[in-house]
Amino acid sequence: MTRQIKTIAMAGLLASVMAVPATPQESRVRSINSYGVPGLIDMPSAQMHPDAELSTSLFLMSNGVGRTTLSFQLTDRLQGVFRYASVPDFLQVGTTFRRTYDRSFDLRYQLFREGRYMPAVTVGLQDFGGTSLYSGEYVVATKDVGERFTVTGGIGWGRFGTNGSFSNPLGKIDERFNTRGAFVPGASGGSFSTDQWFRGPAALFAGVEYRPSDRWTLKAEYSSDAYDEEVTRGIFDNKSPLNFGVEYQARPGLRIGAYTVGGSEIGLNLHFTLNPKRPPNGGGVEEAARPVTLRPPEERFPDAWTTAWEGNARVETVVATNLQAVLAEAGLELISYNLSADRATVRFRNTRYDVASQAIGRAARAMTAVIPASVETFVIIPETENSLAATGVVLRRSDVEALENAPNGAAELLAVAGLVDAQSVPSEGRVYVEDAYPRFRWNIGPFLNLAVFDAENPLRADVGIAASADWEPVRGLKFTGTVQQNILGNREDGDDPIFSALPRVRTDSIRFARADGPTIEQLMGGYYFRPARNLYGRVSAGLLERQYGGVSAELLWKPVSSNLALGLEVNKVRQREFDGGFGFRNLEATTAFASAYWSHGNGFHSQVDVGQYLAGDRGATYRLTREFDNGWKIGAYATKTNVSAADFGEGSFDKGLTLTIPFSWVTGRPSQQRSAITLQPLQRDGGARLRLSDRLYPQVQDLTGPNLTDQWGRVWR
Repeated sequence: MTRQIKTIAMAGLLASVMAVPATPQESRVRSINSYGVPGLIDMPSAQMHPDAELSTSLFLMSNGVGRTTLSFQLTDRLQGVFRYASVPDFLQVGTTFRRTYDRSFDLRYQLFREGRYMPAVTVGLQDFGGTSLYSGEYVVATKDVGERFTVTGGIGWGRFGTNGSFSNPLGKIDERFNTRGAFVPGASGGSFSTDQWFRGPAALFAGVEYRPSDRWTLKAEYSSDAYDEEVTRGIFDNKSPLNFGVEYQARPGLRIGAYTVGGSEIGLNLHFTLNPKRPPNGGGVEEAARPVTLRPPEERFPDAWTTAWEGNARVETVVATNLQAVLAEAGLELISYNLSADRATVRFRNTRYDVASQAIGRAARAMTAVIPASVETFVIIPETENSLAATGVVLRRSDVEALENAPNGAAELLAVAGLVDAQSVPSEGRVYVEDAYPRFRWNIGPFLNLAVFDAENPLRADVGIAASADWEPVRGLKFTGTVQQNILGNREDGDDPIFSALPRVRTDSIRFARADGPTIEQLMGGYYFRPARNLYGRVSAGLLERQYGGVSAELLWKPVSSNLALGLEVNKVRQREFDGGFGFRNLEATTAFASAYWSHGNGFHSQVDVGQYLAGDRGATYRLTREFDNGWKIGAYATKTNVSAADFGEGSFDKGLTLTIPFSWVTGRPSQQRSAITLQPLQRDGGARLRLSDRLYPQVQDLTGPNLTDQWGRVWR
């Protein structure tokens, strides 16, 4: 196995490390093709994965071709796919051919679901925004025949229209469908070649699957892919359009396939799946919550309901001490309290739970254990790590007592709860606990820095030790710092950056990775505040990220129950020295953005940023993210600025995928730790932004609606 194939394998296995055994989605196992989507061997089928399924496929062929595919079922009918391929001796440089690495994106949409007589029908765009190496479109139908057989048939264009091709039937509608642009080896890609979609000659493909058992699948297909480009370069001998394969379901979440392709090559496919909706540990294994403490009946125990304690400093101190203890037991840090005869306001930091509603429920239970019986109104205010309070949850104590064990208790409690802007909660009488400020924390542990899907090396990684600390001397003022020391890795490998027509705001990243000694990743101070209702503010200064230092300011408008948020951000920065110390280089940049955030419902969120980027280019970034109640986030973004495709370089514009995995989903125990991964096919200077760690919207998003109310089902957990 060559070094390149080994690296491809590492990239695929890395992307699948989270593929823990998943609960079987259906009684019938789905079949996966060599491109990592539901299908036969090379040809696609019309089937879809279950909603939210995340899958990684690693395909290796005996002629040295490797493909790693990451796919996500965006909805029950729409599937998005990212693919990274390695093809030997493909790209000609001078008089020789060399291995090429290709990145591509697919979209598949199921027009019709399978019925009793109706087959499932899916339309697909393969490699619609890359270099067009694997570009092709298709319409395919799939139908189960009995319990064991599945038949598939379709028509394809592009790569799927090269074997047994005929005139495009769409040419009857418009003559432009008869002509398709030629594949150009070495093209930079990145543009949406709409003038090629469903154009040129077409061809038919078909296949059948037979499942002798729930674990085994036998497959055969008639392929419409002639492998023209590979045959021309002598790296594939297409002897037959008939391909055959066998797949084995080793366990839930792991599928293994072996194929013969073109009558001359053998392929091996490993397919890993998981579903964010179904954690491996079921409902979790965290400690049970303290039950609600019921007050004695007032008519029988009137002395317990006395209000004479109000204003008694000794009694209030005892109540506060006990309150701090029961909150700490629940994993919550008491910041301040305000007690009166009939009302108790509590502000706390949530240091344990990844869902705010669960922390609110634990706080409410804890309050019933120590707050005097005369207090009927609870005002519960969770704050961010930077002491930003967003929403105050107003609860009647009697509702908490009555609904804890009700059949639909969470929904009923939300119906009678009041959600108010924490800025509107009166501050008179607020008492801060003794150890709320100053606050100091530190941590030392390993780190992993990844750079994936580079044009020359699909996987670069550094492993080392990181030490971090933060100090909050007074409320809202916080100093943070992180120092790292690499131990081993290969992120510094490779040639110096290629030519860039723009200021080198990101293409010098490899030089930053070559630092030998300890590097200061971040050393900054930030002030976080609430200027008025619905408004949040931030000012940060220092070494803001690994490559830039300077000053950053932000203002966010986010009403408590609104689906819409608006933000403004301005940054004045200078590029740091490559060694990761305190020095600066001559490159300066000013960036400014206006942002809009919108929650569509069902976990889908959009973000649009319009403004000026690090290289001085101007344009917009659109980001679509699907978030799950358990903390999973899967998204995609694209940036288009006034930089031309030629000046931007390979890829034409900036784009990528994001993945956030909560540790609690894996372990089943509550935790705020999570792993965030960005899959950026190419890093260029156009469309580049600062990598700030303290932007406001991510801090307050889960503490306001609709996220807070969407996740309210965990309030009694």
